[in-house]
Amino acid sequence: MDIALVSRDGKKITEPGGQDSPLAIRGLTVSYGEKPAVFSVDMTVEAGKMTAIIGPNGAGKSTLLKAALGVVPAVSGRVQVFGKPIARQRGRIAYVPQRASVDWDFPTRVIDVVLMGLYREVGLLGRLRGRHVKQAEACLDRVGMKDFAHRQIGQLSGGQQQRVFLARALAQGADLYVLDEPFAGVDAATEKAIIDVLKALRAEGKTVVVVHHDLATVAGYFDNVFLINTRKVAEGTVAEAFTADTLHDAYGGRLATAQIAQVAG
Repeated sequence: MDIALVSRDGKKITEPGGQDSPLAIRGLTVSYGEKPAVFSVDMTVEAGKMTAIIGPNGAGKSTLLKAALGVVPAVSGRVQVFGKPIARQRGRIAYVPQRASVDWDFPTRVIDVVLMGLYREVGLLGRLRGRHVKQAEACLDRVGMKDFAHRQIGQLSGGQQQRVFLARALAQGADLYVLDEPFAGVDAATEKAIIDVLKALRAEGKTVVVVHHDLATVAGYFDNVFLINTRKVAEGTVAEAFTADTLHDAYGGRLATAQIAQVAG
């Protein structure tokens, strides 16, 4: 999905701030039926930062990411990854879906799930070698799940399953990590393990984008925020965009004034 913008004289228009962005979205609209779930949204993700996408339930947070990645169809819009059409850059993206969207009854071992992250390297029918298994084990170790490598994925707790899917993303060796509600329904230890890994990725120069629901942890976890309620509400650093005014614009009456004041400082 890459529609070039041109001026009247036929010259390509350069969009400020989007050329080298790990993820640049322009005019993205997604509709389920007649009502848009996401309407004409622009978003520019800053490289080497952790960005939270936040907004009330039904605001289009997950839909925005899924449409940007091509998981669900968009009505219109333009998406570029590191300045190029997303179709040419998929090898640089690792996506961790919502845990609720995964069939956990599928009979496979934890190590096999992580090895799926190496399919781009070895090919779908390629032969997995010992070094690939060691690489997958190292990713499991990074999320504290190495001892569970030979368990069936369905036997794990929700938090453990989430860690395994993060390990699969790590195995891809991506530059852009996109996670949809990774902290939903997990225990405190898992949440800490996940955020520690994400912060380590940022320290390595990677870019992390997270659909996030817990407003109380936004300031402690993220550098930037993107607020959405079908349309873009605000975008920028936590200090600039995560304010009482922007939260009120995004959530309206869904958050009490006291709650807004507490989370926005």
